[in-house]
Parts: sequence; C-alpha cells; structure tokens
Amino acid sequence: MSNMTENQRAQFERATYAGSGERIRRGSERGAGIYSVIAVVVAVLLSYVALSTIEGWWQWLVLAAIIFTVIGFMIAISPNRRGM
Repeated sequence: MSNMTENQRAQFERATYAGSGERIRRGSERGAGIYSVIAVVVAVLLSYVALSTIEGWWQWLVLAAIIFTVIGFMIAISPNRRGM
C-alpha cells in the first residue's frame, strides 16, 4: 500500500468497509411476502368500504379522477418509459 496515492488507498479501503458479496444479508423474502398479503387484504377492505359509501355521481367522478391521476403518475415514473 505504500506505493498508492491517497485516493487509490481510499478507494481500496472503501471496498472492504462494504463487506464481501458473500456476507451481505439480503432481506427476508418471507417477510416481504407476508407484508404483500397484509397490504392487499387491507387495500381490498378499504376499497370495499369506500365503494359502499359512495352516494352520488359526483363522488364517482372524484374517485375516477383520483384513479386516473394515480395511473398517470405510475406511467410518469415508470422505469420502462421511453425517453422524450
């Protein structure tokens, strides 16, 4: 290491701080699956309650506007979207 510049030494040491690829612990796929199931159940229940309390056409219109806005946002931030 004595023949390295300060920047080269910093880059070399930074790699050792991150740990090797073998020791890096990935997240629990089981935990992510449980979270997904719980999130879907909660979303279905909240959607049912929201749809059952809608009384007039104006509320349906507002719901449709919210849904179209969310879909537009999803399209706008999509990583697969072609560049302009």
